[in-house]
Amino acid sequence: MSITRINEFQAAEGKAEELFTFLKSLMSYISSSDGCQSCEVLQSKDNDHMFVVIEKWDNESSHQQSIENYPKEEMAAVMPLFGAPPKGSFYHA
Repeated sequence: MSITRINEFQAAEGKAEELFTFLKSLMSYISSSDGCQSCEVLQSKDNDHMFVVIEKWDNESSHQQSIENYPKEEMAAVMPLFGAPPKGSFYHA
């Protein structure tokens, strides 16, 4: 049974466009990760500093493996774009 991960992100003041660009750039990495079925990045229509990334995975461990494989230095470089710690949860149908 597949699982859906919904991640919520808030951009730092004045960094919404940069964060959106970064999140969209992650789509190819996420989509090509083993076990990923789909990935979508959305920006709130009511608050341009709020974003969600919706990912469908074969299982939670596939998602976790993709995070572990992502270069830590690249993630550290974009941390100033976040206005709050990212949040995320798994959901199933």
